Amino acid sequence: MRKGKVIAVAGKGGTGKTAIAALLIRELLNAQENEDVCILAVDADADSNLPDALGISYDKTVGDIREGLLEEKQRDVTLDIRSQFEGRIAEIIAEEEHYDLLVMGRPEGPGCYCPVNHLIRMIIDTLTKNYDYTMIDCEAGLEHLSRRTTRDVDVMLVVLDTTLKSMKTALRLKEIAKEIDVDVKKLITIANKIPAGSDKRIVEAAKKYNLEIERIIPFDPLIPEYDANGIPIMDLPDSAPSVIAVRLIVEKIL
Repeated sequence: MRKGKVIAVAGKGGTGKTAIAALLIRELLNAQENEDVCILAVDADADSNLPDALGISYDKTVGDIREGLLEEKQRDVTLDIRSQFEGRIAEIIAEEEHYDLLVMGRPEGPGCYCPVNHLIRMIIDTLTKNYDYTMIDCEAGLEHLSRRTTRDVDVMLVVLDTTLKSMKTALRLKEIAKEIDVDVKKLITIANKIPAGSDKRIVEAAKKYNLEIERIIPFDPLIPEYDANGIPIMDLPDSAPSVIAVRLIVEKIL
């Protein structure tokens, strides 16, 4: 197996990106349960919902480290931010048996963060080489592409739902990826949370925006139920409709 395959899940906020990212991790592990597979899960959304979906906790985020180093740099101009950053990133990765979690945390505050954001991109690029797969739960909307914090992606899943705004966001994601030459080898458009009997309607609606939906994930009442009760999405039963649909997506990716 080739090391370092990167999968990103993007789309408008509220389309269910995080649940899909968690289920993709689950099904990637299940599909290769007899192999020594390790996945890096990167929560790049400022809301940081992926840990709850996976059922694991974390102490600090990349944003916390970034803020601390910028403050230290103001006090000591000789501070080597890159070496400090690399060491501290390794300390905050939450380790599970078959996957690790890195939480990016809050977005930029006032001031110029460009040099540190560049370090974040470089370090993530380095980390991906140590894992069979890196799963990135992207920021809501277009920020991760417009700031080029997502790059060198093997598969990008663009998620939309029944709303017009989600379709427009999906279209802009595809356009921006071409405009700034992000290296996305394969882009798959996914319709999520689709009510029974609405498959044809959502496919036809997407075509009006030149979007070809390749996979449909039906509305799964267990997901909001699990969320309401604080149960990780990873614990959904194998028979759940969302799990079955994501399993088919994993087969396509593999």
